[in-house]
Amino acid sequence: MIPILDLTKQYTQIQEEAEKAVIDVMRSGCYILGNNVKKLESDFAKYCGTSYAIGVANGTDALHLALRALEIGAGDEVITVAFTFVATAEAIGLVGATPVFVDINDDTFNLDYTELEKKITSKTKAIIPVHLYGQPADMGPIMEIAKKYNLYVIEDCAQAVGAEYNGQKVGSFGDIGCFSFFPTKNLGCFGDGGIITTNSDYLNKKIIGLRNHGSQVRYYHEEIGLNSRLDEIQAAILNVKFKHIDKWNEERQENAYLYNELLKDVEDVVTPDELDGVKAVYHQYTIQVPNRDEMHKKLAEKGVMAMIYYPVPLHLQEVHKNYGFKKGDLPVTEALTERVLSLPMFPEMTEEQQIKVVEAIKECLAELKTSV
Repeated sequence: MIPILDLTKQYTQIQEEAEKAVIDVMRSGCYILGNNVKKLESDFAKYCGTSYAIGVANGTDALHLALRALEIGAGDEVITVAFTFVATAEAIGLVGATPVFVDINDDTFNLDYTELEKKITSKTKAIIPVHLYGQPADMGPIMEIAKKYNLYVIEDCAQAVGAEYNGQKVGSFGDIGCFSFFPTKNLGCFGDGGIITTNSDYLNKKIIGLRNHGSQVRYYHEEIGLNSRLDEIQAAILNVKFKHIDKWNEERQENAYLYNELLKDVEDVVTPDELDGVKAVYHQYTIQVPNRDEMHKKLAEKGVMAMIYYPVPLHLQEVHKNYGFKKGDLPVTEALTERVLSLPMFPEMTEEQQIKVVEAIKECLAELKTSV
């Protein structure tokens, strides 16, 4: 069997150092907001090219706290995409604002900036572009439109740590960048974790308070906040793994380019595209195929564990039914959710494994044609 991801192989590379780091935390007696969190925040901000990074409990809280810090709430609208994990829109709902979905490009799976201005109203307060699958969104025109209409930009970087747009790291373009350290991410901890980046002194201070029960000084609370602190053990593990992120991302890129080469002459398979001037980090390697559901099933039968991210777009999910969205509102998004299939992708994947995946795809396509 070829898994979609194999974290055990990564663990063997860092086992000794990671276990020591965890034991050191346990022996220290300091488990919340200690030196490991401070080091990660400092190193991560420097890596992304931002003034600040604030560790939080998870990527969803990062988005939620970003909206809270920008004082977005009831009566406000936030533009984002429906082709993403639910957390992107969930955070908008958590603050009482209304998600407004815009369609995506069929080559990059990211927000189509040419559709943005059609969705802007007097209630619009922010845009949340998602760097889906580790492919940076087209931040140049998105930032120009945001500036034109005086809108905040919150980057959803959950799948894109280390990705670059014109030589600049994602998470450093907008007012706030939001990252997830869920275990399956390119940089993942051994549980839940997240981090927020910003260049604003005010937002940094605001988020530090919000993540800690709305408190800047212990036992003095200025506003309603959350308990959303990245704990020391997870930060210690991330500090060990952070040293390897560029190497692991480069290995993902090499795997993606090999997939491109192996699939270039395979009829009916559309491989992922990259914008000019970007460095994608391939959290997922996602192709488009006909008869996707059947392909998914047949690949599993052949021992290839592909995944479907995401089968139902957010505007058609039950949770958003009261907003009045309907099928046909986002034609590109809706078409892609029926065609996308993510192939096994992890830094330690071998060329032999990738060849087996592609051979299985060819076999499945041939079988599907003969069964028609």
